[in-house]
Amino acid sequence: MTLNVLLRQGQVAFLALGLIGFGMAAVQAEEASLDRPIEKVLEPIQLTDRVHYFYGSLENRTPTNLGFTNNTGFVVTDEGVVLIDSGPSYQVAQRMEKAIAGVTDKPITHVISVGSQDHRWLGNGYFHEQGAELVALQRTASTQADRGEGQIASLANSVGEEAMEGTQPVPAPNPIDADEYTLTVGGVDFELIYAGDAHFPGDIMVHLPGEDVVFTGDIVYTERMLGIHPFSNPVEKLEAFRHLESIDPDIVVPGHGRATDMAEARQDTGDYLELLVREVTAGIEDWESLGEVVDRLADLEQFKHLRHYDDWHRPNVNRTYLFIEGNM
Repeated sequence: MTLNVLLRQGQVAFLALGLIGFGMAAVQAEEASLDRPIEKVLEPIQLTDRVHYFYGSLENRTPTNLGFTNNTGFVVTDEGVVLIDSGPSYQVAQRMEKAIAGVTDKPITHVISVGSQDHRWLGNGYFHEQGAELVALQRTASTQADRGEGQIASLANSVGEEAMEGTQPVPAPNPIDADEYTLTVGGVDFELIYAGDAHFPGDIMVHLPGEDVVFTGDIVYTERMLGIHPFSNPVEKLEAFRHLESIDPDIVVPGHGRATDMAEARQDTGDYLELLVREVTAGIEDWESLGEVVDRLADLEQFKHLRHYDDWHRPNVNRTYLFIEGNM
């Protein structure tokens, strides 16, 4: 029987279907009210017997959170630990390893990259030095290779140069030239799925069918407003979300925001992308100008609960317009 899961710090509590979206709200609001320091971020949260994740700060990159403003995860298999993303730096990766050692004494054997944004993969170098196998699809690794040096310099401006010492861009040396790939480690299947470019080119999701969990990377945001950059693809991001809906996992670990279910993922990401792509497309087809579309969509009450709405929403409309107009 499918169960929804209320995810609390250090424990897993099961609730009846339909309660999770409401039951988590107070916990999320309280715990996410301030920029959580790196020590708090690095407290593992257990989702299933095997699966854990680190709940990143919902604020921007700061010396307090050391750039760990996203979610990463790890899975304890019979043969070792598989890490889902390696964090923002060499030094944070070291601290991740220590935090994981508090859960299991098994070594980290593999690191899977789900995306190419700085805080997802710049810890690769540390884990590679320790002997872990770096796993990524070719699309992801190519974007990492193109952007790594610039990302390190930019992140150093946010968190401090000392915090980034030792960090080097290390994409997977033997990336997988496919859009879907299943890695099996210690009796656990990890399905790497590319369903379209999203926040960054080459973003993927990782499905653990035996655990009924999907790590979505930046295809899904909860609690905070998603961001659309000049290089993002809002149309394919929506297609990737629809693919996630076809999987319909019991537990969704978004790129940002606390782990949840599909109902909240739809509320905070799917509905927003559907509205954005639909309304911007309609505006362009009706010969509305960029400014007219931005003004028409400027006030979306149903999404104002999302952190950073005021910072990101209007730029998201702007960039979606430019993307769709440029690809018609």
